[in-house]
Amino acid sequence: MNEFNGEVKKMMIILSKASLENVYAAFILANGARMEGIEAELFFTFFGLEAIQKKKLEHLHVATVGNPAMHIPTLLGSLPGMEAMATTMMKKEMEKLDIPGVEEFLDIMKASGVKLWACKLAMEMFHLTKEDMYDGIGGIITVGEFYKKGAGVGTHMLFI
Repeated sequence: MNEFNGEVKKMMIILSKASLENVYAAFILANGARMEGIEAELFFTFFGLEAIQKKKLEHLHVATVGNPAMHIPTLLGSLPGMEAMATTMMKKEMEKLDIPGVEEFLDIMKASGVKLWACKLAMEMFHLTKEDMYDGIGGIITVGEFYKKGAGVGTHMLFI
């Protein structure tokens, strides 16, 4: 009988929102898993699809409304220009740390073996095709297919 020693063997990350902070959290976790020798797969669903949409992936924003970590009142966060200002500030800080842009990060993850999947239901709901998406995605799959890919001992699933 095989005993499970608690070792993480695979990270299955579901990205449902394409705010800049959520996208980078998912990307850093997936890339970090690969750097540690852990398999990683990303499933982009609902608004998370914007992180792999060719026309949108380099135009993601920081969420200033409904984000308690911003430490600004919701009314202030909704003022014109606040989201753009917060996004610009975050991108400048990321550049200082040599964190790559979204498309370059996708290329890096793909090269390291991270598998990228688009959600079939969300693609249909938003009338998107594979041609609309980043060329490196592994395919368009159902949530059930994604779960099957995560089968096995040592797999962890994370929803962002």
